[in-house]
Amino acid sequence: MGTESIIARCETLFEDIDFQVVREWKAAQQGRKVVGFMPVYVPEEIIHAAGMLPMGILGGGSDLEVIHGDAFYQSYICRIPRSTVELGITGRLDFLDGMLFPSICDVIRNLSGMWKLMQPKVYARYFDVPQNYQDDVGGVYYQEEMQELRRDLAKLAGHEISDEAILGSIGIYNRHRQLVRDLYALRSAEPWKVPSTEAYLLMRAGMLLPVEEHIEMLKGYLAAVELEDKPRRDNCRVIINGSFCEQPPLNLIKSIEMAGCYVVDDDYMLVNRWLMEEVSTEGDPIRNLADAFLHHSADSAAKYCTKKEEVGQYLLDSVKKNSAEGVIFAAPSFCDPALLERPMLADRMTQHNIPHISFKYAENSGQMQPIREQAGTFADSIKLWS
Repeated sequence: MGTESIIARCETLFEDIDFQVVREWKAAQQGRKVVGFMPVYVPEEIIHAAGMLPMGILGGGSDLEVIHGDAFYQSYICRIPRSTVELGITGRLDFLDGMLFPSICDVIRNLSGMWKLMQPKVYARYFDVPQNYQDDVGGVYYQEEMQELRRDLAKLAGHEISDEAILGSIGIYNRHRQLVRDLYALRSAEPWKVPSTEAYLLMRAGMLLPVEEHIEMLKGYLAAVELEDKPRRDNCRVIINGSFCEQPPLNLIKSIEMAGCYVVDDDYMLVNRWLMEEVSTEGDPIRNLADAFLHHSADSAAKYCTKKEEVGQYLLDSVKKNSAEGVIFAAPSFCDPALLERPMLADRMTQHNIPHISFKYAENSGQMQPIREQAGTFADSIKLWS
């Protein structure tokens, strides 16, 4: 199977806001259950070990008209909670057996309470994470959070979730995360072979498909792309930062590429790469997952940073690792974590003479010409003066 057919399927999944592929998975076998989660890290391994399908909820995108959702949130709140409410009220998520709201911001915390009022018969939980990274403090706390989630999911599944099952799921997700790292490494090394739109659509597909199926999709794409000969352009190498939660319209990603930028790293769909190293498949699986989060997880505005001087170091490291020539700060309008972190990140970039620009978007942004012009001017300035 070539890359065109793989990406065509990903586009179909991306455009289907009724989530037909998930509905079909659930209907294929009696007793199957689906647990949705917002697009920042949750331990999917526990859901998977319970025999359930973890499904990423990434808002309604550009094709969903939000009517009811606007009654739940003020106009100065980002769009993803409003479109998620709209998906729920219009019945597009009526097949969910549970919903997890990971620790992102106060807006998502409030959404977890609203969801309980909207869907009182559906299991819903706000899943918090530690802000202390000592093993005997934050580690103990986080293990108990996961054990409580494990107990809740066991009740939902109707059976216990064994250590062996979780260890097995960890092994599967380790393979999945390695393939995602392979994809990003290939895009960084030869970005003309892996357009950002294709990498993004592949990551989105992983939010709906069983992880085993997505592993095969990634393998197929990586094998196919190596056989293709794509033209190399005189584009500048940039990093996108700030898009870890509410995702941009696909046309925005295309516009940045068309403006003359090779995106060599980003935080789109960071949920697929949150744990940056293999999780141990021996011993206590809950402790292993806690250790991985505390010591080997990606830095982001949605993750608490204990030392002020370390803010932005992850972005500097990425610039060096990926030989980036500039940074584009692209965050959703009214995204408190990203927009509060942006000035500190911009200062670090300025201190190290790294060119950068910034703009905001919403998941339903329609006018891309100004963004394309801004990105194009940025790319031209890098080529001329860097």
